[in-house]
Amino acid sequence: MNIKNYNYNELDELSAKIRKRILEVVSKNGGHLSSTLGATELIVAMHKVFDSINDPFIFDVSHQAYAHKLLTDRWDEFTTLRQFGGLSGYTKPKESAHDFYMAGHSSTSISLAVGAAKAIRLDGDEGKKIPVCVIGDGSITAGMAYEALNELGDRKYPVIIILNDNEMSIAKPIGAISRILSSAMASPFYQKFRRTTESVVDTMGESAHYIAKKFEEGFKLITPGIMFEEMGIEYIGPIDGHDIKQLCETYERAKELKKPVIIHVQTIKGKGYEIAEGKHEKWHGVGPFDLDSGKSLKKSSKSATAIYTDTLLNLADKDNKIVGVTAAMPSGTGMSELLEKYPERFWDVAIAEQHAVTSMGAMAAKGYKPFVTIYSTFLQRAYDQVIHDICLMNLGVVFTLDRAGIVGEDGETHQGVFDISFLRALPNLTITAPSDEKSFHQVMGFAHKFSTPLAIRYPRGSFLSRDGLAQSKDYALGKSDLLIENDSDILFIGYGNGVGRANLTRLEMQDIEISFLDLKFVKPLDEEMLKRLSKKHSKWFVFSDSSYSGGVASAVLEFLSKENITNISVKSFEYSDDFITHGNTVQVEESLGLLPKQIAKTINELL
Repeated sequence: MNIKNYNYNELDELSAKIRKRILEVVSKNGGHLSSTLGATELIVAMHKVFDSINDPFIFDVSHQAYAHKLLTDRWDEFTTLRQFGGLSGYTKPKESAHDFYMAGHSSTSISLAVGAAKAIRLDGDEGKKIPVCVIGDGSITAGMAYEALNELGDRKYPVIIILNDNEMSIAKPIGAISRILSSAMASPFYQKFRRTTESVVDTMGESAHYIAKKFEEGFKLITPGIMFEEMGIEYIGPIDGHDIKQLCETYERAKELKKPVIIHVQTIKGKGYEIAEGKHEKWHGVGPFDLDSGKSLKKSSKSATAIYTDTLLNLADKDNKIVGVTAAMPSGTGMSELLEKYPERFWDVAIAEQHAVTSMGAMAAKGYKPFVTIYSTFLQRAYDQVIHDICLMNLGVVFTLDRAGIVGEDGETHQGVFDISFLRALPNLTITAPSDEKSFHQVMGFAHKFSTPLAIRYPRGSFLSRDGLAQSKDYALGKSDLLIENDSDILFIGYGNGVGRANLTRLEMQDIEISFLDLKFVKPLDEEMLKRLSKKHSKWFVFSDSSYSGGVASAVLEFLSKENITNISVKSFEYSDDFITHGNTVQVEESLGLLPKQIAKTINELL
């Protein structure tokens, strides 16, 4: 959609039309809502002033980029948002040439912009093209953003950073005076005056330089941009992120500066949908909902996250040594209630997974019992800290990994499939997974008393059904549960939510006798049990919501190789070596051949 010739009234009308389209689709499909509604005008203005093909548009996390998708030839296709085979909820270059980079994790945008600016300079296109990135006030809390700002301020590459402040966290103490002064500092008059003054002062000696510098520093101290200015990056703002005229004029000025610029833009989360406006975390990411009332249309049984919350609250009530941390996801990880009830013992440290892990290591060293609650996909960001600051010290930190397995509509950037593979290599770390509500309560009791590093993974939503299986026995280190034993040659080995998947597969094969093991621990394995079962069952089928490479079947095969047990065939129903696309979880699993009916058919063919 070419909007270069639109006037400001037409751009306002277009913004309203885009918001309506976003609400229509997200209310049916689910998705990110409040942040993308709030960013509508600033994105419309970007497309008015810049060229999204030549000027790389880089959206941090990119969950706020729905308006960008609608402006780049995806208006009709937008009904497929987050659906299997449809549009991604994030930017994706395979989807459109207007999407510079794939993003789903936060705080990468400024680094990407620096890299793009380096390439533009090497290509000889500096002055013709300029990277434009959008980063939220949440994402800029992560250390990676400051690493990039540090180099950018030193190298002075032309880059425009739009800081989307939708919490008023930076500018709140400043108010109207700051807005007036910042607007003045951004004006062509001020910039020309500054350049002229600098050239005059250069001829007047060191004393004049000192006085001029002190005057400018004093002038800027009452603006929120002093930190960025001190890093060598021009600061403009704060400006109204819903005023398209002001946005366009500011973007044009920033472009003329030909240096690194931060434009501080204030927006309202959920803008245009009154129910979602403001600091309502529940409207950040939503399932399908009724557009008139805002009520969720999705009903489900008790989630694994809710079980975790209840259990940890109960433990924390009884033991004041229990502490915990999450990284900007208190609601999603079920930590909100703990933060509210025990604010002196549970913390949200913002988007800072590395800091979260290391800080809890120090607490463990001081005799506390930390629970680090992070999505499986986000623990990847703190891998070095898990190794260096927890496992190396052999500290009793518990990693509770929410959203393990396929997460559905968020897709490739969020699938929690790698945690077993990257954690299993670490010395001193024990890895386990519950398979239902009862076993989750049991493993939390086990974790509370466990004195060395422990990782617990559990799925998004509710556990798959264990109906017809024996109850889980109490947790003991490295001990599995043999749930069904018979003289069959077939052994199902389930791990975590894979127990439910294996059970549903078993129910599809009721004419065949199957022995059934809940592995419970992938590290250490219950080697005694596996040795015993190897003497009776020669066809082993492994079920786990995790990557095959380095996963549960790999652990089993390594054990068999170590023990020189050669009579066993092992077939894994884990995920193949690929990134898993977005979409409804059932449809995604069907595409992978991992629905119980499909697995049962595969096993019958093998037999």
